[in-house]
Amino acid sequence: MTRSKETIHIDGSDVNGSGRKIAIVAARWHDDIVGTLVDGALNTLLELGVETGDILIVRVPGCYEIPVLAATLARSGKINAVITLGVVIRGETAHFEYVAGPVAHELQRIAVDTRIPCIFGVLTTENVEQARERAGGAHGHKGREAAIAALETLDALERTHVRLHRF
Repeated sequence: MTRSKETIHIDGSDVNGSGRKIAIVAARWHDDIVGTLVDGALNTLLELGVETGDILIVRVPGCYEIPVLAATLARSGKINAVITLGVVIRGETAHFEYVAGPVAHELQRIAVDTRIPCIFGVLTTENVEQARERAGGAHGHKGREAAIAALETLDALERTHVRLHRF
């Protein structure tokens, strides 16, 4: 007996944000770069059908403060996905190690625990120029990519849920 296999694949081309409620939590540190990331994420969400009233933008002082807001939003029952945006530049101090890894780890834990996607759109770079290149420069637009990733993940979760009910 041959059993057909269904592959759940989302490539961004068929993503529709209609009816989705999305939060963007963004750091104010390096605001010139983060502001560009926020604009890219916001414009992408709107282009993909998310209504203006269904997008909540919360600004926090720095990246270290992002997880507590992401957790609050994810656990609220009112948000479908959280996009986090910020910049952590290595520099000459140990702050990079104290911020970048713990924030990424905590956002992953929040997402797994709540089953609400927490998209890590925090740039972790060696210098400001690398951050600018990833905020609409030579290396793409990570704000836009984070918005697409949020909607793709929601679609994949929804399709997986439907598929599991057919087992």
